[in-house]
Amino acid sequence: MTFLLRIGIAASLAVSAASHAYLYIHGYQNIPTIGTAFLIQASVSFAVALLIVLGGPGWLRWVAAAVAGGSLVAFILSRTVGLFGFSERGWDPAPHAAIAVGAEVLTVLLWAGALVKWARPAGLASQSSISPTSVTERR
Repeated sequence: MTFLLRIGIAASLAVSAASHAYLYIHGYQNIPTIGTAFLIQASVSFAVALLIVLGGPGWLRWVAAAVAGGSLVAFILSRTVGLFGFSERGWDPAPHAAIAVGAEVLTVLLWAGALVKWARPAGLASQSSISPTSVTERR
């Protein structure tokens, strides 16, 4: 994984963590179960982001995507059917809801982009530039 992609995943995950930590400190700590979930999300996300920046193993990118994806699912549930008896509407608390969702979507997209890059065989790009005449010349 390239250095910039690793930094992007870590930075976007850290932004989500910072938003959750801010909300925990400013009121969510008093919400049963949800407050604890916000604290855990922030703590795990900060730790994983730091380990990714420091060059941790590749499976940490999967953890980053799982945490971000799980946070997105929890956000959707909290705005639809509720989550542990907790529900909110729209993008409140603004702007943190939008910041967290944007950061989490970016984390998942960067992770998915890295997967596509890894899954593509290295020689595939160079093979597409080979003309039929150059193939016959090699024989």
